[in-house]
Amino acid sequence: MSERTPATVRLIQETEATGRVAAIFADIKATKGIAFVPNIWRTLATHPDHLEMVWTRLKALMHPEAAGRTSKLDPLTREIIALAVSATNGCAYCVNSHTAAVRKLGLDVEGLGEVLAIVALFNSTNALADGYQIEPDVLPPQE
Repeated sequence: MSERTPATVRLIQETEATGRVAAIFADIKATKGIAFVPNIWRTLATHPDHLEMVWTRLKALMHPEAAGRTSKLDPLTREIIALAVSATNGCAYCVNSHTAAVRKLGLDVEGLGEVLAIVALFNSTNALADGYQIEPDVLPPQE
């Protein structure tokens, strides 16, 4: 097994977070119902403005109820989309995070396999359609 490469910056420890970063860390834990701040947020905390911007956007889209609004998509569907994009982009950190989330939301191993099979199918058919430059013949309705 190969040794994992460390992050390119030193992650901010929860115990050293102050002010706005500490408040965002507390909001992340409360919103996600977790007992620790995940590494991605500890990394982004090296640039507090970026941390706040990304967290605010993620909270609004992935946890709209916590941001005071409703969504047409249920939490499992939102996490499945995040997992599909993460798998397509090859982000191991995000694949693990969103796999954990879909499992926590009730998707079993068979369902996980189905999601990943659909991701793989459409990655290949998208590549074929793009490679052949196929003209779209089925269009969504315009409202």
